[in-house]
Amino acid sequence: MDVIAHILAQRACRAFADSPVPDGDLVTMVRAATHAPSAENRQPWVFVVVREAATREAIAEITRRVWAGGGRRHAQRSLAPPFFAAVDEFVERGYGGAPVLVVVAADGRGGVPAAVLASSVFPAAQNLLLAAGALGYGSSMTTLAAQDPDALAAAVGLPAGVRPLAVVPVGRPARPLGRPRRRPVDEVAHLDAFGTPFGPVTSPGSDAAAPPRPAPPPA
Repeated sequence: MDVIAHILAQRACRAFADSPVPDGDLVTMVRAATHAPSAENRQPWVFVVVREAATREAIAEITRRVWAGGGRRHAQRSLAPPFFAAVDEFVERGYGGAPVLVVVAADGRGGVPAAVLASSVFPAAQNLLLAAGALGYGSSMTTLAAQDPDALAAAVGLPAGVRPLAVVPVGRPARPLGRPRRRPVDEVAHLDAFGTPFGPVTSPGSDAAAPPRPAPPPA
């Protein structure tokens, strides 16, 4: 797929089929993640690929606890009802039933300043998401469990100095993913200084015309 079309079709998956994800595909996703840029090329990322059901459930339980402790209340106030319902089901079902969770962490032991650790790791997480989609898998960026970093680190055995930042569920989508909804360029980009839109004049929601992601190949 053309890389721009692929990026424009990227969206979160919140319901997964109970189909295996081969090791080879996961290696490809993580390899793509490691080709992201990072400060001083320190590459301070760590990925824990979680297949074991007990560990996935431990991570899901941390996520449910954070959700119940304030995340649900915040989301219910800020999200449209259908969106909230989808997220709520995703959390309660344990990452939508994803067969694999990838814990994305930042290794602060190598001298990378704390101020740039996250900015050096999240591009790798984005590469992971894009690679998953290119292979026909669904995925999503989630940070709820990382709000309790000590519990999440303990669940996957991260050593001191390695901080979890996100959990990326991966699996075949349970149903075709719809079109991504994005604000148009002229609403978010500015020319020379804030307040002068940059980009062509577009109608609200014009990026909704981005193509849907193709249906995944059979598992």
